[in-house]
Amino acid sequence: MRPRGARDGKRRDAESGVSAVEFVMLTPLAFLMIFLTVQFALYMYSRHVAIAASQEGARVARTEAATNTNWQTDATDEADHWVTQLAPSLSSLGSQAAKEKVDGVDNVSVTVTVSVPSLFPWWSGSLSVTEMSEGPIEQFIPDN
Repeated sequence: MRPRGARDGKRRDAESGVSAVEFVMLTPLAFLMIFLTVQFALYMYSRHVAIAASQEGARVARTEAATNTNWQTDATDEADHWVTQLAPSLSSLGSQAAKEKVDGVDNVSVTVTVSVPSLFPWWSGSLSVTEMSEGPIEQFIPDN
């Protein structure tokens, strides 16, 4: 065993408090990374809710557009219902249903916009997700 000398004591004194400084410098960065990860998860959750709602609205639109004159209202109501059912804390910023002809086939689409909850106060209300789902109108076409 080597006796403790004066040189070892000076080295320890020069390094004292370094770990506290490192902790103070790295803690805000670690918290920022955690908050950004949670914010990304909230964004992806809102995106999945918007996708599911637009798909369900499009399903209603595809089945009702050929026979029901109020198919747009039914499709947007169904999409808004899915948003409130899947995520009561999210607010739907609106749903739209449209009909268009693509390559001679009548297609319907439903677009859903959902707000993304924010952990950061300066982002609140400014983040939103818009998703669209479309498909051909389901209708009976007799063989000739």
